[in-house]
Amino acid sequence: MNWYIYGIEIVGVTLVFTGMIMIPLCKNPVWWIHDYPKDIQEEYFKNHERIPTAPFSPTVAVKKGFAILLAIVFLTDLVVLAGARNFTSAFLLSYGIWFVINWYDCFFLDWVLFANIKRIRLPGTEHMDKAYHQKKYHFVHAVIGMGLGLIPCLICGMITMCIF
Repeated sequence: MNWYIYGIEIVGVTLVFTGMIMIPLCKNPVWWIHDYPKDIQEEYFKNHERIPTAPFSPTVAVKKGFAILLAIVFLTDLVVLAGARNFTSAFLLSYGIWFVINWYDCFFLDWVLFANIKRIRLPGTEHMDKAYHQKKYHFVHAVIGMGLGLIPCLICGMITMCIF
């Protein structure tokens, strides 16, 4: 294992992840509407056309499915580059990256940026300061994200096992 490369990868992935979230969010906050708390969504839909936001709606499933496939590809590449050569090391290294990104998303992107940057608020919900500061909502979803992260990380481990 090359821990130096692994550390650089974590920093790099964090920067790329931030860009992948924040750039579309700043350009069109509605793009991520399925990730907003329900009370914010409902306020937005009072004056705008309703679009699918349920976790298994086709639109959300395509976005999340694409993100998971991308995660599997990138995680596998990163852990192999860092020196993973078997299932266990690939799984643990990929889950380590998942862990860092997941909690960075919760504690910084959601609790700090999402809660305080007015530009990324949905139109018509700019006044909902309390709703945008729902730490419990984001924390619960981060815990769920840790469970869901097992799937792509297990796949990453299996792919690495098959390669080596």
